Amino acid sequence: MELEERKGIILGRFVLYIVCGLIFIYLIMPIFVILPISFSSSRFLQFPPTGFSLQWYEKFFSGRNWISATIRSFQVAVLTTVFATILGTLASFAFVRGQFPGKKLLYGMVLSPLIIPVIITAVATYYIFARVRLIGTIWALVFAHTALALPFVVVNVTSTLQGFDITLERAALSLGASRLVTFLRVTFPLIWPGVVSGALFAFITSFDEVVIAIFLTGSRPTLPKQMWDGIRIAINPTISAVSSLLIVFSIILLLSLQLFTGRSMRMRGRSVSDQE
Repeated sequence: MELEERKGIILGRFVLYIVCGLIFIYLIMPIFVILPISFSSSRFLQFPPTGFSLQWYEKFFSGRNWISATIRSFQVAVLTTVFATILGTLASFAFVRGQFPGKKLLYGMVLSPLIIPVIITAVATYYIFARVRLIGTIWALVFAHTALALPFVVVNVTSTLQGFDITLERAALSLGASRLVTFLRVTFPLIWPGVVSGALFAFITSFDEVVIAIFLTGSRPTLPKQMWDGIRIAINPTISAVSSLLIVFSIILLLSLQLFTGRSMRMRGRSVSDQE
């Protein structure tokens, strides 16, 4: 009986590995298609490529529309990251340590952008910003993206604060340190991996967002909106080069995020073990 159960477990694991492998191949396959296409010498999208060329990368770096859209995306993403990180960190302290009526309701409202479809947020923000004439400005995107990115910061910083030993702050305060000095020299050095992880999530969320950008950018598109315009009417092969650059950039960001997330989890585990 035990032998049959063991065979069943082995067979189940084998099937699980096969299914996971097929899903991974399905998800990763577009990368192995778009990268060779970006180096194609053909004048249109063709796979497999007939020759090697850097013409589409040259058109991207020499195209004024592409470069301006890229710069605008970085501007929006950086401003969004700053606002979302500051607001999310402050909100996390309030949710973890504060005691006030409606805290759970407010926490749910902050995390609601993770649940509400982006198209609904896009329509709502367009209606609001159209009334105050912010459509087409960089600040409309920053405010809307901040609302989308805020939950990622709150989740990461909140999980870090829950494993933080508050007696360290009390010791610093009892020795005469102000609350600002205590935060800068005691609290922040211990929670910064969670803050950085949330900031990276906020940056990725803003830089890669296209639905809200379609509604709010007007004639000054971000890079995802520029790519959308490039395939809406006629496919621009330059998109293959842009996509390849974004893939490399995303991999670098995700590796950095994994590094900071792992460090945050290790520090949280040490803090919990010290408390025990």
